[in-house]
Amino acid sequence: MGLYGQRVGCLSVVCEDDKQAVAVKRKLQQLARPMYSNPPVHGALVVSTILGDPNLKNLWLGEGMADRIIGMRTSLRENLEKLGSPLSWEHITNQIGMFCYSGMTPEQVDRFTKEYHIYMTRNGRISMAGVTTGNVGYLAKAIHEVTKSA
Repeated sequence: MGLYGQRVGCLSVVCEDDKQAVAVKRKLQQLARPMYSNPPVHGALVVSTILGDPNLKNLWLGEGMADRIIGMRTSLRENLEKLGSPLSWEHITNQIGMFCYSGMTPEQVDRFTKEYHIYMTRNGRISMAGVTTGNVGYLAKAIHEVTKSA
């Protein structure tokens, strides 16, 4: 969860046994103590309120995921247009939900998988949940290369 201007977060450490857990906890307390003697509480209370209420948590998860997927749809379309694709990609941003029908043929999907190692159903359905800022450019380039002669 991102909460601007507030110190919220969690550090998780997996230990082999209780003895190691006690030692790690002691060391982390020693490291944290000089940084602040009384950490801010407002951000932690906001997070606790949202994550502690099932309705608020579901609302937060839904809005966050929806906004991210909408952003990835926009980014994918913009990347395809910047590459000079002769095709219209409006359908990418006109659709809603976690999946996007690319319009690729089964033959194009096969080539896409073989050459770019990106997997989708043969009807061209892309899982937008798997598209990130780190891979959207590669995805767009692969789609462009496979569809530019269509």
